Amino acid sequence: MNGLLSFVPDSPIMAFTVLLLVTLTIPPIFERLRVPGLVGLLAAGVLLGPSVTGLLDPAGDVETLLSDVGKIYLMFVAGLEIDLRDFKKTRNRSLGFGLATFAIPLTGGLLLSRAFGFDWVAAVLVGSLLASHTLLAYPIVMRLGVTKEESVTATVGATIFTDIGALLVLAMCIAADAGDFSAQMVVSQLLMLGLFSIAVLVGLDWVGKQYFRQNGGKEGNQFLFVLAAVFLAAVGSQLINVDKIVGAFLAGLAVNDVVGNGPVKEKVEFVGGVLFIPFFFICMGLLLDVQILMESLTTNLAFTVALVLVLVGSKFLAVLVVKPFFGYGWNQTLTMWSLSLPQVAATLAAALVGLQQGIISALEFNAVIVMMLITSVLGPLLTSRFAGRLVTPKFTKPDQTSLWFDYGETAIIPDDTTSAGPFTVVVPIYNPITQRYLIEMAALLANHEGGHIIPVTVTRAQVHMDDLNLVSSLAQSRKLLQKAEALSQEFNAQAFPVLRVDDDVSEGITRTAREQNASLILMGWSRQGFRAKLFGTLIDDVFWSSHCPVAVARLLAEPIDIHRILVPMKNVSPQAVRTASFAQIFADTHNASVTLLHVSDRHTPTDQIQAFEAALAKVMANGPQTTWDLRTVCHDNPAEVILDVAQTHDMVVLRSMRRRTAGGLAVSDVTHKVIDEATCSLVLFGEPHS
Repeated sequence: MNGLLSFVPDSPIMAFTVLLLVTLTIPPIFERLRVPGLVGLLAAGVLLGPSVTGLLDPAGDVETLLSDVGKIYLMFVAGLEIDLRDFKKTRNRSLGFGLATFAIPLTGGLLLSRAFGFDWVAAVLVGSLLASHTLLAYPIVMRLGVTKEESVTATVGATIFTDIGALLVLAMCIAADAGDFSAQMVVSQLLMLGLFSIAVLVGLDWVGKQYFRQNGGKEGNQFLFVLAAVFLAAVGSQLINVDKIVGAFLAGLAVNDVVGNGPVKEKVEFVGGVLFIPFFFICMGLLLDVQILMESLTTNLAFTVALVLVLVGSKFLAVLVVKPFFGYGWNQTLTMWSLSLPQVAATLAAALVGLQQGIISALEFNAVIVMMLITSVLGPLLTSRFAGRLVTPKFTKPDQTSLWFDYGETAIIPDDTTSAGPFTVVVPIYNPITQRYLIEMAALLANHEGGHIIPVTVTRAQVHMDDLNLVSSLAQSRKLLQKAEALSQEFNAQAFPVLRVDDDVSEGITRTAREQNASLILMGWSRQGFRAKLFGTLIDDVFWSSHCPVAVARLLAEPIDIHRILVPMKNVSPQAVRTASFAQIFADTHNASVTLLHVSDRHTPTDQIQAFEAALAKVMANGPQTTWDLRTVCHDNPAEVILDVAQTHDMVVLRSMRRRTAGGLAVSDVTHKVIDEATCSLVLFGEPHS
């Protein structure tokens, strides 16, 4: 280790601790600066590497192992995140665009490298690095509500072809560099790769479904099966002389259908997102030599700049080629271009393999890193600009119960579990402070819909059912339910209290809701409770596993006194519309008014804003005939606008996505800021499959 850090112990535990601390602290700092967190991880790796502090050794056992595991995990998650249902819908266009955005950048990179004097193997490898792309900006199109737009799904599907193609070219380059390249070798390698792909895609899918069917309730075993499948596929790819990242990507595609969007997938992504993938980016930074990096930006500047320009230009040329065949407009075309720009997952993994195999030099590797940094920032910025201009989705007129039972296009709900039963609001009772306002709000909703309330308390089970702690808890729960029943009578609502003993409180709530065919779960929280929720506690778990919508309320006044309700509307996706519909129904219970607030980017065209307003007005006209108005504000800081408008309102209704991150339930930075700083009542509304 270098001078000042010579006192730091050189041990595996020390290296692991440093990696953990960097992963914990660095990404949030860079994200506050509106720079992707992965850029911060790379920068931290450079600072900790041998060219600066020497605190970590890229050749160390811990660093090497975690880098390999992270690389495998990154490619596995890339395959896991591809929605195969959307891919099947647009497979022909995905194939067409995939071929274009693979072949054109590959050719451009090859010609550029040959012009700079690279040998053929290195030139082909550099070309393959440009041929793939990473869906780094996909969360942006999710936030904008345009994931079902055909140009977006075609681009997502094209990722399958570009990544597999790029990894196949990488395998050919490694074989050629080893001197084993021949026509017979290519045919043999393709044949083995084809058989291996079939074995992984078909075999793992079948075995996985059988295993999951036999271990339905054992999430731990299912999680271990997925991990074993990933690394088994990685080892298998090495046995046929293909890099392990190929097997990992195929494993992601194979288990995609097995794990679905359930808790096992969340756990798999959680482990990768929190530990292994960040470790990979840090270890990538360790390989960057500052002196060589500066040399790349000085003596090798021409190649670095040319590489970035060829990538941007060739990706743009690819979308221009398919534009007339697909009949897409410019906004769709530019959205496809922006989504295909970022070069992170397959590019970084393949570049590292090329460096380790000696096919490309450190100078060329650093040029690839510079390209990655530029595209990882440029791609999401362009996506935010162009995807927001895509045509607003059209919606059919919803039926009366669509808010409570229409959970999406892919939901399959038997007729006897939907509108056949009465409207039911399940109200978990666990905090006497919030109990009165929650029961009042539930009563307003239940009376409006002609239904009833089910107050529920869940007492955690003990090994012995005569345990004194259990007896005491049950007595306390009965008192809470008696009070809830009395409050329900006060508000003229029919109540059927439920006292439940369960191993897990959140599961007790959601199981009761499922058994009672609940239409809505209404819970309470405090400011402290929300902060705790972000780290995976009760409310988070209920949001995740519930079969019906969940409304989590922080009520600072009696619901009957809430007259002005504010609903921020980012888009007019079905989920966003149902959030607004919830506010409409609540407002209709006591003649309150609803304000829909849309904060658009300053660069959003006027016709796009007008189209949004028209679509929203058409949808809202189908809901309860409450007093409502729409305000559109052009501003770069949505949270600031929402907080300013909220000062003149009694309650804000926000939407929560049903997706977990490393920090718990996913809410946007805007939502987080509004919840932290708003001084009025709040409701966080979420629903299944959102």
